[in-house]
Amino acid sequence: MRAAPPPLAGGVPGADALRPLLGAVLDALRTGAEERGGPLPAGGPEAVARRTAALGAVLPETGTGPDEALRTLVHALAAGAADPADPLCAAHLHTPPLALAAAADLAASALNPSMDSWDQAPAASALEALVTTALAAEIHPGAPRPDALVTTGGTESNQLALLLARERTGPVRTVVGANAHHSFRRAAWLLGLPAPVVVPTPHGTLEPGALDAALTVTPGPLLVAATAGTTDEGLVDPLPALADVCAAHGADLHVDAAYGGPVLFSRTHRRLLDGLDRARTVTVDLHKLGWQPAAAGLLAVRDTTDLAALAHTADYLNADDDTDAGLPDLLGRSPRTTRRPDVLKAAVTLRALGRTGLGALVDTCMDLAQDLADRIEKTPGLDLRARPALTTVLFRPHDADDTEVAAIRRSLLTGGRAVLGRARADGRLWLKATLLNPHATPGDLDQLITLVEGSAHR
Repeated sequence: MRAAPPPLAGGVPGADALRPLLGAVLDALRTGAEERGGPLPAGGPEAVARRTAALGAVLPETGTGPDEALRTLVHALAAGAADPADPLCAAHLHTPPLALAAAADLAASALNPSMDSWDQAPAASALEALVTTALAAEIHPGAPRPDALVTTGGTESNQLALLLARERTGPVRTVVGANAHHSFRRAAWLLGLPAPVVVPTPHGTLEPGALDAALTVTPGPLLVAATAGTTDEGLVDPLPALADVCAAHGADLHVDAAYGGPVLFSRTHRRLLDGLDRARTVTVDLHKLGWQPAAAGLLAVRDTTDLAALAHTADYLNADDDTDAGLPDLLGRSPRTTRRPDVLKAAVTLRALGRTGLGALVDTCMDLAQDLADRIEKTPGLDLRARPALTTVLFRPHDADDTEVAAIRRSLLTGGRAVLGRARADGRLWLKATLLNPHATPGDLDQLITLVEGSAHR
């Protein structure tokens, strides 16, 4: 006689089936973090791989049962994690997710709607329509028909922006600053478009005069990709002036605001994004300055008709007679077919915190960056690259060369003491602190500086 199959997560019994398993997961997350004792595991890649391999067979002949499997593997993952919730884990645009967003993501996983046909995601598709319309209106206020697509993040959003431009105009040529994200080059390659024209950005941002000169000699059709929050320094291009240059040359403007876009929630700092509304398409990631579990990307458009190029028919998902009968057609909402209801966690966060609550989180992290910059300036042995524009701070020991800067970063990583990024600016290598943890304290900032100083003096 066959054993009963394992319980499912959905339906009425699903909550009772999940409850004891969640206890095992939460216990393992706690004990794993306690064992790690810092922002990431000590010992470097070989030590982590060795400890992971010691867990035993990935596919045993006889299973160990749900409690043991969850406790063992979740504990191992937590103990070996680079945990963005630790204030000393500050290398990348990798945010510590809010607990409420992670809880909402559990519900999305349990219900498991697939956002490619209405009969798989009735409420989820309706909720996605409400949230994307509201966020598109934040990005393009006053536009008659703004809209947004949910994406896996900036790379997919930027690729979609190029795809939509190609479908509007033919073989569009993308013009980017040297500060632009690497995804534009890859997107052009994937879409069979010419390689982007790269405009030098010696001061870190795309300058209007340099863009004007490039557009003057580059045959169209043209799509200019500006940046609101560069990956290396968190800089914001001068969007109003760039929009003027684009208008003068008949070029469309796309803004990659994957990092900086959520600054719109801040009444204090939203002026940094003046001119964003003049872009035809805008990339925003809520898994950066929105504190969502990945993935939570958006591509916003000024006019929903621009999305018509994504229309696609698969008879088993969006047959014409079903669409004519009123069933929403979801295939035109993404180039992907099966996709998660990633909008749920964002919707819960927006409702729970509101614009004011999200803006306060943005302001806190912006203030932390300024505070860290102040402390670095007052530390005689450290050099600050520049005052931060968003939440990224570049610094380095005063007398260190690039080889030493790289070695300091790796020493902190392999020791499990701190996670800092690296960025090249002004011809030199810098340590990069990306401050996305609103719970970080002045003491954490001091500890970061102390760790860097200590590693530099070895």
